[in-house]
Amino acid sequence: MNDKSYTEWKAISDKSLMETIGKFIQSHRLNQNKSQDQVAARAGISRSTLSLLERGEKVRIDSFIQVLRVLDLLYIMDVFKVQDQISPIEYAKLKKKKRKHASPKKIDDSKKEDLGW
Repeated sequence: MNDKSYTEWKAISDKSLMETIGKFIQSHRLNQNKSQDQVAARAGISRSTLSLLERGEKVRIDSFIQVLRVLDLLYIMDVFKVQDQISPIEYAKLKKKKRKHASPKKIDDSKKEDLGW
């Protein structure tokens, strides 16, 4: 994450953040030439709920997710994915255990043929 970007977002009020989200939704809805009624019906929410979302008012998160789904915007959820990360110490331990050389092939004595000598 860019530190400057984080600092800028951190300084913005919750209300401004919600308004930014609302403008994002509205912009994408209009770019897709969809009415509030169309999006709300497909999302299973009321038009007034969508209007609240677009104005930056409080709405339930499941309503927000349904609107993202209808507008094909679920890709923004990628930022919420949690990826397994390995600590530098664990990485160093794994590197230390990594094989560096091949070992000679072991011969199984039980399969040797008795030549009778």
